[in-house]
Amino acid sequence: MSYRQMCGSRLWLTTAAIGLVVAAIAYGDYTGGTRGTKLVAEVVAGVVGLALFPMLFRRPLRVGLPLVVLAVVAGTATPLSNIAVIHTARVRSLPVAIGFALAGIVAHAVRWRWAPISGISYAWYLTLVVVLHAGLVGWGALAAARAAVITSLRERAERAEAEQGRRVAEARAAERATIAREMHDVLAHRLSLLATYAGALEYRPDQAPERLSQAAGIIRTTVHQALNELRDVIALLRDDPADDLARPVPALSDLPSLVEESRSIGTPVELRDSVGDVEVPGTTGRTAYRVVQEALTNARKHAPGQPVRIALDGTPGALLTIDVSNPLGAGSLIPGSGTGLVGLTERVRLVGGQLDHGTTATEFRVSASLPWPA
Repeated sequence: MSYRQMCGSRLWLTTAAIGLVVAAIAYGDYTGGTRGTKLVAEVVAGVVGLALFPMLFRRPLRVGLPLVVLAVVAGTATPLSNIAVIHTARVRSLPVAIGFALAGIVAHAVRWRWAPISGISYAWYLTLVVVLHAGLVGWGALAAARAAVITSLRERAERAEAEQGRRVAEARAAERATIAREMHDVLAHRLSLLATYAGALEYRPDQAPERLSQAAGIIRTTVHQALNELRDVIALLRDDPADDLARPVPALSDLPSLVEESRSIGTPVELRDSVGDVEVPGTTGRTAYRVVQEALTNARKHAPGQPVRIALDGTPGALLTIDVSNPLGAGSLIPGSGTGLVGLTERVRLVGGQLDHGTTATEFRVSASLPWPA
């Protein structure tokens, strides 16, 4: 059943219920001795009112006023007139609702003149009518306020849902950016090693067989490591926190192995580490490792065979400084996207640090300073 059909069913059920009330009032008048023209007026007013009632909710004023007028003629129209007052107070402004209620009070006051109720004075009757219509206006106004509150809450919920959707989209974009940076860090380093070894094999095919076998073994090992690191990066896409916790992440303590790896392929690396064995917190250490890794990767790309100087310094509670420099080379042997340092600058900024890079007359330098919590 559609929403419109459901609303139509409720309307006709309400009309049928009001019809029973109208019939009960007419029957009460009949059993009370009402006959002739007065009884006919009661029945006709009730039937006309019931015929107009379904249109009340689409045209509250145009249909409500005739229902109020019918209350002057017969008591069978009183329930319909009262519902018209409630609905008008619900869908129209308070001044309009009060005016409508005054019309209902006047209609009932006029009916008393030709059809008084025995056992009650006119003053008490009028007082009860005024109190009744005041209650009807209050009831309708309360229903209108409740509907407004529900509408406001629904709109707030929709806005909150939209805001949540926006936040989720932003979080996904940030996660994609993180994965892209991680992908670049872990693969660019390995691929630059592969390119270096492959270039050596290409330009020196006359080397001894044992040297060629050694180079091929290193290439195979490097490919295996690259695949493992790619698998670790893809693990970031999973939702299982246990996998994230189990996944090893680089730290500053892994820097010696990174330096030895570069030396093993013929890149002279000079490391001056003033930090020593002092433990560097995870985020700071990981970011420092990525800074050195990116600098070594760029050195192999753009200045192959040139020496690289790395200097680490700092104290807990202050800053960890990293300075990597290498002489300018003849040109890049390995194609690159040119976005590595851009992503690295963003990574350093996210941890509250600063990264500078540039070329002097003789060398290329990367300098970073990272906050080092005590």
